[in-house]
Order: sequence, then structure tokens, then C-alpha cells
Amino acid sequence: MEHRLLGRTGVRVSSYCLGTMMFGKGGNPDHDECVRMIHRALDSGINVVDTADVYSLFETEEIVGKALKGRRDDVVLATKFYFPTSSDPNHRGGSRRYIIRAVEASLRRLDTEWIDLYQMHRPDPDTDLDETLSALTDLVRQGKVRLIGSSAHPAETIIESQWVAQLRGFERMRTEQLSYSIFVRACERDILPAAQRSGMGVLVYGPLNAGWLSGKYRSGQEPPEGTRAARTWGGTRKWDTEREVVQHKLALVDSLEAVARDAGMSLTHMAMAFSLEHPAVSTSIIGPRTPEQLDDLLAGADVRLSSEVLDRIDALCAPGLDIDPYDVNVTLPGLTDLTQRRR
Repeated sequence: MEHRLLGRTGVRVSSYCLGTMMFGKGGNPDHDECVRMIHRALDSGINVVDTADVYSLFETEEIVGKALKGRRDDVVLATKFYFPTSSDPNHRGGSRRYIIRAVEASLRRLDTEWIDLYQMHRPDPDTDLDETLSALTDLVRQGKVRLIGSSAHPAETIIESQWVAQLRGFERMRTEQLSYSIFVRACERDILPAAQRSGMGVLVYGPLNAGWLSGKYRSGQEPPEGTRAARTWGGTRKWDTEREVVQHKLALVDSLEAVARDAGMSLTHMAMAFSLEHPAVSTSIIGPRTPEQLDDLLAGADVRLSSEVLDRIDALCAPGLDIDPYDVNVTLPGLTDLTQRRR
């Protein structure tokens, strides 16, 4: 498996990152099977594992901790904080009070002395960046965290955080984790260039667009049993066939599969390879729920796309555009808080 630099950190990561959101009660509740899948991924050459405290509400971090016993030194371990972890109003966000609590809890669950990449899962509009970066800087200086990063941050926040870090002498965000796929390309306009200019590594999540780019959803067919669409996990609007944009996506899946077939590969492998083509991208996160899904994804790890294939993809799904606004799972306060739009 190819290994790439994580921005300008000097750390080299595999082109595939093992995402663990599907491990635990939120996906695969069989801990032993999840551990075996993590070992299978590591044996294949993957050296970066991404998780979060909120995945299956702490359970996923515990699974990852079990799996990495005896292998910790060989793994770039990434986790995240921000989302609520209890009903306590202070058990969330980017405050120093919460960050210190959250990192200690993650270290215990992961059964490790350090986290290689500690990421802020979403921007916190209620907390000064000075407060957040100051706390994260202390964690780096204490040796509990090696690198800090952001996730699903808009370009303006990425640039602001770089500026604040330089001005205050804080550690700066060294990575950005974002949604990127053939169907979700708006980040090509601003976020990817901003990260690239700032020397940040980029971790891509959602390269299969919640299963759309695996070809499992088809016109005139019910969603396969056990899929996200069938479980309505993630919201039903994404798969509502009464919506014109969903009908358009179904047609695009057929067209894209034809492109993949002509290139001698599966749609899944083409979609994964696409997510690695942008020069800003360091690694693409795979999120298997079953061993079969993991094996299929690993089989395409070395697939790369020709200019002809990329041109055909661009003709179907234009650069810099998202196909469906419901695929963008980050809603900024400026768009939802009426007090910020209406006086």
C-alpha cells in the first residue's frame, strides 16, 4: 500500500485510513470481529486508524484500544472530541474545561499514553479559538497528543485558526478531515486549497458517499436490507426517491458504473481511487462494517485513475459542486441561527 506525507508534518500515512465509526452498537456489535478487522487492515499495510469518542458513545474507542495492544507503536492513532457525550451542558465543545476531560477519557478507553492526532470534530462558534488552541497546545507540550487537527471546518475557520496560532504562539492545526467524493466536491473550491496552502494534511471521509458510490442503490429497487437507506440511519431525505436530486443520483450511479466498467474496475474501487487523486489529500478513510466489505475495499488499494477516466467523471459530476445539499452534514450557525441572519 502506498504511503504519503501527512501535510508537512513529516509523518507518513497509508493511502487508506481505517475508519471505525461502524464498530460497536452503531454498526457491528461483535467486538471480536471488529478487532479481527482492525488486525486485517493493519496486516494489509494500513498504518492509520481514525475513531472518535462519540462513535457508539465510547464503545468504539474501547474496541480500538483492545485491537492495538502490542501494535500501538506501529499505528498513527487519531481520535476526535466536540460532540455531546452526556446530558451535562459542559460535556461538549471546544472549551479548555471539556478538552482536558475528553482527552483523559479517550486515553483511558484507547489504553494508550498518547494520541497521534487529536481532532476537533466540528467548529465551536461559542468558544474563542484562543481558548481551544491554548488547551490543545498544552496537551502537545505534555506529550499526551502529538498533532492536532480539525474536522469539517470551513475554509475561513481553517485560515483563522492558522492565524491565531501564529499570533499567539500556539500549536497549529496540522490536518483537516473533510467529506469528499465524486458526489461531494464543493471543498475543491476553497477548503482543499486552504488546507494545502497551510501545509495541512487532509483525511477524506465519505469517499463512497454513504454507500451511493458502491452501487448498492438502484433505480426502481428497494434499498438492500441492512443498508443505511433501509435503516434510515443518517436521515431519510438522502434516499427519498420523490426528490429530483435523488433520481439524478440514481441515474449518475448507472453512468459512473459504465465508466468504471470501461476502465476495468468496480465502481467502489473507482470512487475510492478518485478520493485520492487531489494533490491535497493524504489519506482516504474506509468505513467497513463487515469483513467482506473490508476485503473488497482493500482489493482496490492500489487502483489509480487515468486522465481519461477523471475527465469522464468530471463530465458527469462537475468539479467544485455537491450533487445533493443533504450530503453536506455540517450546518454552520450563520445558516441556521436566525439571530445571525434576521434582526
